[in-house]
Amino acid sequence: MKRKHNSELFLLLYLGILSAFGPFVMDMYLPAFPVLTEFFGASSSMVQLSLTASTIGLAAGQLFFGTVSDKYGRRPALLTALGLFMLATAGCLLAGTILDFIAFRFIQGLAAAGGIVLSRSIATDRYAIGKLARMLALIGAVNGVATVLSPVGGGILSEYGDGWHGIFWFLLLFGGILLLGTFRFRESLPKPRRKATGWRDVGRNFREVLHNRAFLCHTLQYGFAMSVLFVNLASAPFIMQEHYGLTPSQFSLFFGLNAVAMAAASAAVVRFPTMEQAVRAGNAGMLLFSALLCVAFGMHAPFWAYEALIFGICGAIGIVFTASNTLAMDSERQNAGVASALLGASAYVFGGLASPMVGIGDLLTSTAVLFFAGSLCSNLCLPVLFHGSTCRPSCR
Repeated sequence: MKRKHNSELFLLLYLGILSAFGPFVMDMYLPAFPVLTEFFGASSSMVQLSLTASTIGLAAGQLFFGTVSDKYGRRPALLTALGLFMLATAGCLLAGTILDFIAFRFIQGLAAAGGIVLSRSIATDRYAIGKLARMLALIGAVNGVATVLSPVGGGILSEYGDGWHGIFWFLLLFGGILLLGTFRFRESLPKPRRKATGWRDVGRNFREVLHNRAFLCHTLQYGFAMSVLFVNLASAPFIMQEHYGLTPSQFSLFFGLNAVAMAAASAAVVRFPTMEQAVRAGNAGMLLFSALLCVAFGMHAPFWAYEALIFGICGAIGIVFTASNTLAMDSERQNAGVASALLGASAYVFGGLASPMVGIGDLLTSTAVLFFAGSLCSNLCLPVLFHGSTCRPSCR
């Protein structure tokens, strides 16, 4: 007899790897930037534009594939996304100019977004809030590990493999393995639950989701927390290496340690009695450590103080990520694809807007202000969401 559902172990591995698409596509080829500059005979800014293109693709792709999956099902959307990802990756390998490479990087990001958005949608299809929180926590932990390993793995492949081509050959293999896994994946959204609507009604579905106060507030919390993370990603290399004098290898060690803190905190969210308590605790921690970081920079604190506070901020971010994701998706089960799309796209929009601000004025001052501002804005969503209501956030 044919099994109707996949096992929980298969889904954990499959969804975890799907969610790792973001770090792999974004971070794995970063160590190869100098090699790409030389290979294409392009400026460093043109090579960096390929990163911007993939970021835009990751944001736009989540909106597209989330909507499509609500109408046609998760499996067809995944097969399309993964097939497109492999074609785009092959295009990157065959690119003759930097402009070709940038175009294929955009398509690669667009396709990879399908895996990110659908990993949340599939988990929401299958699990009630308790199990959903555990699944998203484990997915978050896998994602955190991928964030650590992807630039390290990219550096090894670039140095000991076929230069930058080795990285994209790995991504091609990675996409192929996931494509094979998708053939084993059982559809999680049966036809009766799909949105049997025309494309003209898509806008109405988006409006419906955006009018859900709980979903909107948790999405804003996730976006503001993501802005704090992106500020750290943009500032940490300069603060650690130029301000505190760490070597590149020492920077990699502490960067990885902070990513582990975020992954461990994401996995530990399930120990909270409720997701509401978890999101409160994570936001409070993010605000407290950010405020202390402002004081530390003002007092010219030593490196160990900076690292301890960043470690705490990353842990708090991990808690907010998992709790806000769980509560947001639980509040919009009937529109899980659209909800996951908006949730994911907002993260890249907030992060993309925040990271360039790090370069405005004094680095330490701008970093401290942005950390505190993002944490404060995330906390301001709490009274808006929970004040005067004792019902679950999924209540309308």
